[in-house]
Amino acid sequence: MNEEIDLYLEDSEERMQEAIRHLEKSLLKIRAGKASPGMLGAVVVDYYGTMTPLAQVASIGTSDARTIVIQPWEKGMIQPIEKAILNANLGFNPNNNGESIHVNVPVLTEERRRDLAKQVRAEGEDTKVSIRNARRDANDGFKQLQKDGASEDQIKRAEDEVQKMTDKYSIAVDKLLDEKQNEILKV
Repeated sequence: MNEEIDLYLEDSEERMQEAIRHLEKSLLKIRAGKASPGMLGAVVVDYYGTMTPLAQVASIGTSDARTIVIQPWEKGMIQPIEKAILNANLGFNPNNNGESIHVNVPVLTEERRRDLAKQVRAEGEDTKVSIRNARRDANDGFKQLQKDGASEDQIKRAEDEVQKMTDKYSIAVDKLLDEKQNEILKV
């Protein structure tokens, strides 16, 4: 029985860690006014008929706090990259100089900052739901193991352990959200 309990605990922790990783990726895509190559992470470009992530057809960097510079590996990709950035609907207006593409990151308005902060909170709540679902599934598994003959003490210890994990990862979510909201609301 101990092995089965351990498997449920490991599975729960893995799912909670995955929820945190997903939140971190999601938060990277929410821009806070400072230019970052990660802002274009979701952009895919039509590369000779294949939809390809932008990072695989160009190098992406920043020249200052407000400008993202995209250097295509092939000059013929400048137009498709510009089109892909516009189609991604990120609110960016790319400009090219024939060699590279410059994307100016506009200054965020107060209203836009509040909207982004709401978006951050929503992402955090989704993550917490995933964490609680992992806890629920583990507890359901523990109840089944108890019906199959596991001792009440073993099950109680396992439930306490999964609750500690849930609390730990919920605190991690709150910390990530606080950091991102401070970053967004800082003028």
